[in-house]
Amino acid sequence: MDGKSQKVDRDPIISSDTAARLAQYCPDLENWPRSWCYDDPDITPGERIVHYLKPFLLHLLEHQLATKTLRRHRDNIWLLGGEVIRHRYEEDKLMKLPVEKLIIDLIHEDGGPLIYPRITEPEQESFDATCRKLYRFLTRNDGSA
Repeated sequence: MDGKSQKVDRDPIISSDTAARLAQYCPDLENWPRSWCYDDPDITPGERIVHYLKPFLLHLLEHQLATKTLRRHRDNIWLLGGEVIRHRYEEDKLMKLPVEKLIIDLIHEDGGPLIYPRITEPEQESFDATCRKLYRFLTRNDGSA
C-alpha cells in the first residue's frame, strides 16, 4: 500500500445531533452514488465510496470550519467520488480494486488527480487542498489530523 496507512474508524458511532448536522451539511449524501453512476452496477461502489468518506465529512464538521469552507470541501469530496468512478471506467484493472484502495492511490500529500473535463486552476487548487486534507486524515498514525 505504498506505506500509506488507513487507520480510520469505518463505522463511527454518530449521535443524533451529529447525524442531523451531517444531513444538513450533505443533504443529498445518499444520492451521491446515483449522481456518479454511468450504469446501475456503479451504485454499489458508489455506496462504498460514501461509506469510506463519511468519517472524513464528520471530521470536517467537528472542526467548526466556516460554512463556506465546509461547502467547498463537501463539493470537492463529491467531485472525488465521481473521479473514482470515472477512473474505474478508464482502466479495466481498476474495476477490480476496492474503492478504498483506489481512493488512497488517487490522492497524495500534494493533492488529487487532475479533474476531467478540465476545471479552472483555482477550482483544481481547491480540489487539491481538500485531497491533501483527506490524505492526511486517511494516513494519520497518531489519531489526529
